[in-house]
Amino acid sequence: MTTDRASGSGAEPVRPRSDLGRRIVARRQQLGLTREEVAARAAASPGYLAYVEEHAAEPSIGFLLRLAGALDTTVAELTGGTADLPTGFGQAAAHPEVLALGPAECRELLSTHGIGRVAVTVNDTPAVFPVNYTVVDDVIAYRTQAGSGPAAAAGHEAALEVDHIDDAFSQGWSVLAVGPAEVVTGFYESRRFEERAYSAPWVGSGRYQWIALRPHHLSGRRIRVPGAPTPPTGGAPRAADA
Repeated sequence: MTTDRASGSGAEPVRPRSDLGRRIVARRQQLGLTREEVAARAAASPGYLAYVEEHAAEPSIGFLLRLAGALDTTVAELTGGTADLPTGFGQAAAHPEVLALGPAECRELLSTHGIGRVAVTVNDTPAVFPVNYTVVDDVIAYRTQAGSGPAAAAGHEAALEVDHIDDAFSQGWSVLAVGPAEVVTGFYESRRFEERAYSAPWVGSGRYQWIALRPHHLSGRRIRVPGAPTPPTGGAPRAADA
């Protein structure tokens, strides 16, 4: 059976073995579609789509064109041709809506972990650094190296921004958290962040200092295109802790 709807069909989770398969699965799940539904749109068999998702396949350009159309995206997006381009490369939509987000929506979008950008002042110069963050009890925390750029937030009012861009539909959201930042010195609080951390910093080891930002202000905006699928919460495009 090839159905693997994320809402709990009982099927085993898909484990793609290639970047192409990973992108297909991610886009399909983002749209809330089963393999059967995508295969029907692409005039292909569910079995072949399963093979492409789960193996290092090299499908024809004809199949990729049909699949891209079925997933409302482009062949370049599916094959990674835009991987090194900045997000937001897509064309602006004709009639976008800009919606203000309330604090509760901002907290939901921040979710529990991801990549954000922390704004600090280093040597009297403003700077922005990407960081792997985690959220525990409304506290946003990230690991960094003592004396590094992200560590300069400690002892000051800091801002951390998290966003998500959907190039295929020219929509997305952005959340800004502002509040005092401090070095985490308590053993139990540090261990709590360690236990809840989804990932180690992408840039590697040596980053053991936790910085906690306790936001007193949350704001955000969503750009929505009428008729386009609503993007899932969380899941911002990822970068790495500097």
